Amino acid sequence: MNLKILAMVGLAALGLAETAELAQSRPIMPAENRYQPYTGALPLCEDPDVLGKIQSRFASRESGYWNSALQIVGYDRIRENGYRSNGLDYIPRRYCTARAYMNDGRTRQVTYWVGENLGMIGWGLTWWPKWGVEWCVAGLDRNYAYGAACRAARH
Repeated sequence: MNLKILAMVGLAALGLAETAELAQSRPIMPAENRYQPYTGALPLCEDPDVLGKIQSRFASRESGYWNSALQIVGYDRIRENGYRSNGLDYIPRRYCTARAYMNDGRTRQVTYWVGENLGMIGWGLTWWPKWGVEWCVAGLDRNYAYGAACRAARH
């Protein structure tokens, strides 16, 4: 009886191992080959539109939610940390960091990423911008949406 149970457990383990191997070896379909394809054409980290959107949204959030007059007044040390580093079959994203100069005289690190077709739940509407930006300012993520030191915004 025990031999029968041992054989069944062994076969079950073998089946699970084969299933796991098949799941990991799925074919990669680049995002450009989907029904609604992506182009991978994203603005660079230092693009004024990207940085301006972060500045504008940051000021709006600070005044609206936190009753603060804090603003980003400039950037330097802008660099790209990764482009499509999640893989070819994911939404194209460009990961960036910069040092932000604040109107309180301090500097803080801004971690952000630019992603294709992220506006309006990702639907490719012709009137909606073709890219979106998510950002986090270290030390000012008061509700820890991105974790300590904006960890979840990095890649």
